[in-house]
Amino acid sequence: MSKAHKGDPTMIVHGSSLSPFVRKTLVFGAEKGLALQNKVSPPGAPDPAFLACSPFRKMPAFEDGDFQISDSTAIITYLEALHPEPNLIPLDPRNRARAIWFEEYADTIVVAAAGPLFFNRIVAPRFMGMDGDAAIMAKAEAAIPPVLDYLERVVPETGFLLEDRLTLADIAVASPFVNLGHLNYDLSPWPRAKAYADAILARPSFAALVKVEKRVLGG
Repeated sequence: MSKAHKGDPTMIVHGSSLSPFVRKTLVFGAEKGLALQNKVSPPGAPDPAFLACSPFRKMPAFEDGDFQISDSTAIITYLEALHPEPNLIPLDPRNRARAIWFEEYADTIVVAAAGPLFFNRIVAPRFMGMDGDAAIMAKAEAAIPPVLDYLERVVPETGFLLEDRLTLADIAVASPFVNLGHLNYDLSPWPRAKAYADAILARPSFAALVKVEKRVLGG
């Protein structure tokens, strides 16, 4: 059992919260009441501790004492097992499965659609001194609407995807909407999805990170 506890920031998450995966992990910890330390390596100079945790240089990486792991889903699984209350991954078998589905939808469908646009319009020119690829951006612009169409259909009136309360499903799905916000992406064709995401992102766990990110981006 780790010696870390809710008031002791001995758990470290490596990676910038501009990544929806890092952001998701930090928000999950915050909603658990955990004091997670966030370490961001300078561009082009990865921290050796980050490399030790993430051999393939994928963000986020995580360390808790002598325990090291990477991948947001793996980290969140660890945090949920270590601190089961409040439970953010439902216990009901069907809702647990749905929570994992929504996380997968966010991680591999929403991010796959919006991520290339964010990288080529913001990350490449601002942090790497590179021009964005116009063809990739055009492809991303075409890929995003069907992804948002699905969310527009399934968002419930309650404002939460499962069990009328915040779960991993909401944290995962809302996270890439921050990147869409940084892009000033027009969400008006999807009013239900927009209202849903806006409400989740207004939570202090998200709002604090978004404020930092805007400073990093000069907003």
